[in-house]
Amino acid sequence: MRKTNIKRKTAETDINLSLNLDGSGNYKIKTTIPFIDHMLSLFSKHSLINLEIKATGDTEVDHHHLVEDLGIVLGEAIKKSLGKKTGITRYGNFLLPMDEALSYVAIDLSGRPYFSFDVKFRKSVDFDYSLLSEFFRAVSSSCGMNLHIKNHTGKNNHHIAESIFKGFAKALQQAVKINKKIKGIPSTKKML
Repeated sequence: MRKTNIKRKTAETDINLSLNLDGSGNYKIKTTIPFIDHMLSLFSKHSLINLEIKATGDTEVDHHHLVEDLGIVLGEAIKKSLGKKTGITRYGNFLLPMDEALSYVAIDLSGRPYFSFDVKFRKSVDFDYSLLSEFFRAVSSSCGMNLHIKNHTGKNNHHIAESIFKGFAKALQQAVKINKKIKGIPSTKKML
């Protein structure tokens, strides 16, 4: 089983995360930010990655530190669970509709982080949606993932965010899948 536990404790956040790439989409998420709990729960469900997170942070300041550190820890857990990446499909992409929102996510588990986020959110008082860019940038960087996220259409911030998280889930599900036809590392360089 490709699974791991990651703990990260700083002066700003305290995060415990368990992940199983070969799970069935079971989740238990408690981050103290209900919207992020919802997004990470649906990520787990739609990627079929088992995910448990218990996290707290200095949310009395704002949500930035906790959201970004959750991205760091999730990226580290994916990277650690992949090990040497033997036999993985490596690439994944998904075009996902969520009501009026339509988003495209493409992933390469190349070991070389690159991040592109072409998403526009409307101003909101319930959650700072700009933090989602920080979350995914942290995932990309700490995992060594080439990650492109583009929202094509959408008016409702919540629908746009769901289309991104579900699209990320489905693209990652493809990329981490073991393909028995792939012998060794899926690269002519013989390493990722």
